[in-house]
Amino acid sequence: MKKYPVYSVQNFSCNDIHRDFYANNFKEHLKSHSFIEEPHRHDSYLMVFFTDGSGIHEIDFDRFEIKKGSLFVLQPGQMHHWSLSEDIEGFVIIFSQELYNLYFRQKKINDYNFYHSIYNRPEIFFETEEILNILPLFKLLTQENKHHNNFQLDKMLNLLDCIHIEIARKYSEAYSHQTHSYNIKINTFEKLLELHFKTEKSAVFYADKLNITLKHLNRICNEILQKTTSEVIMNRVILEIKRMLIDRQLAVNEIASAMGYDDYSYFSRVFKKQTGVSPTAFRELKN
Repeated sequence: MKKYPVYSVQNFSCNDIHRDFYANNFKEHLKSHSFIEEPHRHDSYLMVFFTDGSGIHEIDFDRFEIKKGSLFVLQPGQMHHWSLSEDIEGFVIIFSQELYNLYFRQKKINDYNFYHSIYNRPEIFFETEEILNILPLFKLLTQENKHHNNFQLDKMLNLLDCIHIEIARKYSEAYSHQTHSYNIKINTFEKLLELHFKTEKSAVFYADKLNITLKHLNRICNEILQKTTSEVIMNRVILEIKRMLIDRQLAVNEIASAMGYDDYSYFSRVFKKQTGVSPTAFRELKN
């Protein structure tokens, strides 16, 4: 029975002093970790910046074209894999939430607008002139990682934060919901959703938990995510079903039960309505 792996930072930086932080250029990264070309997840944050080459990057079943200037930010738990050209170049950074939050204290990693929601687009594209602002930061960070100088981790984390600032500025230009008071509610809503989506699929349930009306929660979701509350809930449910289906650990009827659907026929109809294929057909397509 096939199971897709979940990698920690330690899977990449096990020989380094700083086990919760990994940085490398992409060529060297692929030489040492060829296993990452198969679908997998991370329990940490992942950032990949492509400076040359091409390919396809699939993240939670959405496909993105890779080209010079493509930068991807992945949050813990997102499934991804890629198909890359031979001339691929770039940088990869992996770090734990605990390390970042403990170091900066006054701010948290998900304070950055592009980490506000798992439904935020994970791709930010930098034009040629914009690359000049961010590329030196990646180069300095990966160079620093090669040497065990005094204050090494301090410098790497501060360079990472400078990269985050450049991304946040770019993201703010590209998307309208960059710094919005609604983000606090969205964060709380998504935390509740993670706790309850397998058993609670009613939008009213989450509005009640947030002590706001369903109309107001819908307004928030539409403003930030361009989706209704029900769509956000269903998207999370379908994403989890897809992840379970391709992991192939459970029979389809067991997945239905695990996701709170006692009626397998209804479960199958819901999935097909959202995806266009039955759960069994989806599993076979991804086999």
